[in-house]
Amino acid sequence: QVQLVESGGGLVQAGGSLRLSCTASGGTFGSYTMGWFRQAPGKEREFVASISRRRYRGDNVDYADSVKGRFTIARDRAENTVYLQMNSLKPEDTAIYYCAARWSGPMSEVMSEYDSWGQGTQVTVSS
Repeated sequence: QVQLVESGGGLVQAGGSLRLSCTASGGTFGSYTMGWFRQAPGKEREFVASISRRRYRGDNVDYADSVKGRFTIARDRAENTVYLQMNSLKPEDTAIYYCAARWSGPMSEVMSEYDSWGQGTQVTVSS
């Protein structure tokens, strides 16, 4: 059973940057599709970004429209870690950010298709 631990959240001013990390243990990291989701207060959890489990001419990635051009997802297979670099942060990016692993299957924006979840890390963007 894979375990995921997120880190890197915090308080930042609008326009600033943060890098979230998610380290996996207890599984075969290289075989998982990885994703980031977020949940703002009073809202449903939503897709942020996903990265493929196989590399073909580089990693395949997918982003929600709301973060495209500002966020970058990347994975380090040697460190069993997936990152979310967040630039040009806005107050509406404030949420708990969750890392997720999909044990089999391609990239997905659907929360129910992910099998393992981290505990979440809080990101707060002040205006």
